[in-house]
Amino acid sequence: ETDANFERLTDILLGRFPSVRTAIGSHNIRSMAHAMAVAEDMGIGPADLEFQMLYGMGDQIKEAVLKAGYPLRAYTPFGELIPGMAYLVRRILENTSNESFLRQDFLAGATPEDLLENPSEAAPAETKDAPKTKNNSRDGVSFENEPESDFSRATARENMRKALGKVRGKLGGFYPMVIGGERIESDETAASIDPSDTDRVVGAVAIASIEHADRAVDAARAALEKWRNVSPAERADLMFRAAEIIGKRRFDLAALEVYEVGKTMREADGDVVEAIDYLRYYACEALRLTADPATVRLPGETNEYIYRPRGVGAVIAPWNFPLAILTGMTSSALVAGNTVVMKPAPQSPVVAAHLMRIYEEAGLPPGVVNYLPGPGETVGERLVKSPDVDFVVFTGSCEVGTRINRLAAEHPSREGIKKVVAEMGGKNAIIIDESADLDEAVAGVVASAFGYQGQKCSAASRVIVLESVYDAFLPRLIEAARSLRVGPAADPATSVGPLIDNEALQKVRRYIDVGKKEARLVLETDVTHLKNGFYVGPTLFADVAPDSAIAQEEIFGPVPAVIRAADFDEAIDIANRTRFGLAGGLYSRTPNHIERARRDFMVGNLYINRRITGAIVRRQPFGGFKMSGVGSKAGGPDYLPQFMLARTIGENVMRHGFAPLEDQTCTPRPSR
Repeated sequence: ETDANFERLTDILLGRFPSVRTAIGSHNIRSMAHAMAVAEDMGIGPADLEFQMLYGMGDQIKEAVLKAGYPLRAYTPFGELIPGMAYLVRRILENTSNESFLRQDFLAGATPEDLLENPSEAAPAETKDAPKTKNNSRDGVSFENEPESDFSRATARENMRKALGKVRGKLGGFYPMVIGGERIESDETAASIDPSDTDRVVGAVAIASIEHADRAVDAARAALEKWRNVSPAERADLMFRAAEIIGKRRFDLAALEVYEVGKTMREADGDVVEAIDYLRYYACEALRLTADPATVRLPGETNEYIYRPRGVGAVIAPWNFPLAILTGMTSSALVAGNTVVMKPAPQSPVVAAHLMRIYEEAGLPPGVVNYLPGPGETVGERLVKSPDVDFVVFTGSCEVGTRINRLAAEHPSREGIKKVVAEMGGKNAIIIDESADLDEAVAGVVASAFGYQGQKCSAASRVIVLESVYDAFLPRLIEAARSLRVGPAADPATSVGPLIDNEALQKVRRYIDVGKKEARLVLETDVTHLKNGFYVGPTLFADVAPDSAIAQEEIFGPVPAVIRAADFDEAIDIANRTRFGLAGGLYSRTPNHIERARRDFMVGNLYINRRITGAIVRRQPFGGFKMSGVGSKAGGPDYLPQFMLARTIGENVMRHGFAPLEDQTCTPRPSR
């Protein structure tokens, strides 16, 4: 695949001659010959195509290039010893890898036919044989992730700019509750404000009371019987329709998130894309799970494994992924045949109100989804305790999640024990060992620790660095973090926006004060010039003790702790020495370290040589264990069955000594 892409890029570059003069840096004879052939076909003379090869490597290939009349540039590293050795190691790893042309040619003895095979026609088997998926398929279980917007392209930037202006002009509206399809106002309202500019009101919502909570549960219960009897295909089709509506409004919804929860445009776009993925994926999963209920086929006997909806669900959502997580938790329950009461976070009720409208536009009947903004201490607790609520889905803090789990056990539903699915955060670590590519490690840590201001459950809040590279890694991390621009989320130049509200701001400031007593402060970003917002810039503590407060407690802000480890064994021990088990990462080029991390790094989502945030639906199902949550991974094959009750039905279908023809699955004997 890499070789095929190399040839495509070669075609593009040579096609821009004479504006671009192409130089081919490669030891792959096929790639070099392809460049020569394309140049000759385009009438580009040998003098206008250069080849570059490493000094002392592939000398026979160099001779062939020179005999063909092409200029050849031999290059070699020079300068300081340590960077030079790192470069040498990297090149040795590249050229001795199993995929290396040089290894296959000179050591592995591959045939010329294999070496010179067209890479575009030689895709790996798993790629060639993969089924062709259709985006937004409704006739099967195929699924394809929605791509994020490419903001390096002017079109995407312009679409977002227009959406920000359009949405800004509509801010300040009022959003009532929606119970049983009816818009309901209340005596109490609450304003949602822009965390980048606290003078800007995003919208106002009606605040539900305990009586409203009971009424919403009653509406969901009344709609349940009819909804559970809707076929899985019809329910899936409604989810596909909702995904289509979100897709058409993706920039408007992303712009709304910029204003309501302070996400930068890329973070907001990613959240909207994930919501689309959840709708499509869970719709496909519902079709897959109900496609063929048979377990074992035998003449005269049917055995089926079927699913029945659990009932009424309470969905209690977070603010940090205001559309994606709320959509994922509701759509999975809905497509499984349940009805839900949707209680958004107090910080993001307007995004949730728009999701409610989308469900209605998609065609969901009244009462199947009910929109109930209100405080968790009253409305949320009432939903959890209600005997007519059969399951609770929650994402948020460990403290609230464990309380929900306890209350649900103490207050069973009329049907039995309440099912609780709860994702409750983490204290995620990234390990950097002595073989890590420090350029990649620094970039990965910065993205993982400071993306969305560290307000992600999967954010990197601990960076565990081996002693041998600690002093080389830390200054680079400091300068990379220092370079991040802090500002309003709507500013395209902003890398780090505001925290969600004043409570979060005060909490993070308290932990910074604690960190100054526990460890060495190496970076504190000045944000005094930013007014009317909840700003804390990138803050770094070094030489942090593994058991200190800032290394053990969830801060939920841009304040990672850098911890020194004597060796890899200690690094793994430190990483696991926390009550959480959500996400973690490793930067290493040492095979046994990678294998050890795969085996012993106790997190639900482990990422190697990449950032630890940004899990993608189906590709990286998300969720942890220990105190990080209960339930199966969101966006994975085990998630949907949590909202269904499995039943086995066996029937003897023999009548008068024969099995009906429709049950005959054995191959009949040929007639004589």
